[in-house]
Amino acid sequence: MKTLMTASAILVSAAAAQAGSLAEPVVEPAPTGGDWTGGYAGLSFGAIQSELGGTDDNGQSYGAFAGYDYDFGRFVLGGELDYQAANDLSVGGVDIDDMTRIKLRGGYDLGQTLIYATLGAERASTSLGDADGGVAGLGLDYKVTERMTVGAEYLAHRWTDIGGTGVDANADTLSLRGAFRF
Repeated sequence: MKTLMTASAILVSAAAAQAGSLAEPVVEPAPTGGDWTGGYAGLSFGAIQSELGGTDDNGQSYGAFAGYDYDFGRFVLGGELDYQAANDLSVGGVDIDDMTRIKLRGGYDLGQTLIYATLGAERASTSLGDADGGVAGLGLDYKVTERMTVGAEYLAHRWTDIGGTGVDANADTLSLRGAFRF
């Protein structure tokens, strides 16, 4: 009986030692996402499809971009300047050479992933002359490391009065992007 009481006392002592103190447990706050604040610059490669007056053509595009984001917690707001060249894109006899865009982007911080919508203005250089227009789209960036992101972006383009000729054109681009964040 004495052995049974000694064994019980040892078990109770061991259980109390395992339980730790009687203080309230510390609950760590849930992470609010990644930190997307800062500048970035990168390269893009993708596909472009353009339509002008009932004819269409598609080709490749490649370019460079740079921007700055500010992270407000779950919401990220930023601006971006990008340049994209169209490789051998000719629609209805009009060659589209390149596009320069300035965009505002707003997105949702999911930690390592940022999903965003973008809206802006652009100028396209064509064989008929320059064309001004608007651009809107959706994108996704994923942090491979704190300094490196990969992503994809879809943009819809609308150009009016190309080179003062009254000709309008539309295009869609889908680009894969890689950026260095600083």
